[in-house]
Amino acid sequence: MELTFDQQVRNKVYELLLASGQLPSIAELSSNLSCATEEIRTSLRNLHAGKALVLMPESGEILMANPWSAVPTSYAVEAGGKSWWANCAWDALAIPAAMGVRGKMITSCACCGEAMTAEVESRQLLGGEGIVHIALPAKQWWNNIFFT
Repeated sequence: MELTFDQQVRNKVYELLLASGQLPSIAELSSNLSCATEEIRTSLRNLHAGKALVLMPESGEILMANPWSAVPTSYAVEAGGKSWWANCAWDALAIPAAMGVRGKMITSCACCGEAMTAEVESRQLLGGEGIVHIALPAKQWWNNIFFT
């Protein structure tokens, strides 16, 4: 089955992310897919509307390609020999699982500031101390994805 252009763009986002350690810019996607930047912008808006990506509200660049964040957050992840940012604790645990590698989440408790770490390998939580509090039911996350 042939992929749609939006699927090709989404796949390229993750391919470039894993290769470079950073979410690609619109210009990078345009160059790598040999197409106009406006085609990329349209595709990214489509992917955002389909909840496949989150875009920065002003520039339209990629802010989140779940579980990765383009900007620093309080959820640092070490996996695959690189450092990453995750959008939340749930996503921080998902990065090494998605990559199929051992990884470690480094964060702090939102209530008291205590350091928290957790490790993942073979898509399983190995250990760590702390509580992950998910404030909203998953069906409400996209009501305000910047908050959640």
